[in-house]
Formats: sequence, C-alpha cells, structure tokens
Amino acid sequence: MATLGAGPLLPLEVMARNHAILATTGFLILLPIGALIPRYLRTFTPAWFPVHFAIQLFLSGPVIFAAWYYGWKTSDVLGLGHFLDPHQKMGLVLLILYVFQLLLGLFTHFIKLRSPFGPGTRPPQNYFHVFLGLVILVLAAEQVHYGLYIEWAFATGGLHVVPMSAKRAWIALIVIFWALYLAGLSLVPRQYTQEKRARHGGTPTKSDEIGLNNQSGEA
Repeated sequence: MATLGAGPLLPLEVMARNHAILATTGFLILLPIGALIPRYLRTFTPAWFPVHFAIQLFLSGPVIFAAWYYGWKTSDVLGLGHFLDPHQKMGLVLLILYVFQLLLGLFTHFIKLRSPFGPGTRPPQNYFHVFLGLVILVLAAEQVHYGLYIEWAFATGGLHVVPMSAKRAWIALIVIFWALYLAGLSLVPRQYTQEKRARHGGTPTKSDEIGLNNQSGEA
C-alpha cells in the first residue's frame, strides 16, 4: 500500500495492512461467496448447506480472526487502547455478530421449531438469519470504507496513502456482490413453488424434495 517514492512500509503499517487485507478478504469476499451459495444452489442440490457452512466457518473464520489479531496488535503498538474509535468499536460488533450468525445458522438448520405460519413453512428465525447476514455485509462494507479512508491515516500518520486501486477494489466488491445477490432473487419463485407443492401433498419431483428437505437456512 505504499506510495511510489515514499519508501517501504514501517512495521506498524505492515500490521495495519495485513489487518486490512485479511478483513476485506473475510468480510467482503469469503462471507459474500458463502451467502451466494444458498441463493443460487438451494433449489438444485442439497449440497448447498455443507458448502455454505464450510465457507462461512472453515474458510471465513480463520481469516476473520487473523484480521482481528492484526487489528488488536496494531492498537497495542499505537498504545492508544482498544475500542476507542468508531472503527475499533464496529470491529468488535462485527466479530460478535459473525459468531452469533454462525450459531444462529446451526440452530435454524438443525433445530426444527414449529412455524407460526403453518406446516411446511419457515419459522421467523430462518428469515432473521438471512436478514442478519445481509446486515453484517452492509456493516462490513462501511467498516472497510472507514478503514481505507479514515482509519489508515489516523493509525499510521499518513506517511503512505491508500492507493486508488484499493478503493476501486472496495467499490467493485460491493457492486459485484449486490448485483449477484439481487439476480439470485429470481430463483425465489422456483423455491417457493417447490415448497408449496410439497406442503399440499403433491407428487414431489426431485426438485420438490430438495425444496422440502432444505427449508432451513437461507430464504
């Protein structure tokens, strides 16, 4: 992230850069990919859940916690304390929400509660799981933006500036995810049709069975 002619990054800047790269990878690349898996695959194959789960926990988790570690160490080196500015506070909120979302996803998938909307329908926690996932991605996008435009200069003193390529990459990741997610909503009628047929006792096709057996998780 160094500016041409400004010299190599200082050790503090290297830690801050590692934090930024890992946080961006975890929250703006891996988690969105994991969110898109059920949106596109759930009406075609029951394999969507293990893939979704593996990405959100086993791929995203280590990256997100490594980003947390580098952020914590950067604050230690600065000697200004922890959770004192908006970026640090939001980082803690995002970590808590991420862990809660993982637990909620496991709960909604494996614990079958009676739905108040009738047999064969999703209970409210399933829809909340989807909503919370999108909220996390929105907050993470703003968190990365704050880090690029404000926190980097504050933490490092502005010796090296964030390159425009990093800022363009942030925009590209946001646009690509939301374009793909909104396009994936076109599959919602197919999903609900499968489940409606199953609820009404029709002769299920393979797709109907997939829709019936995978009513938990992403809506």
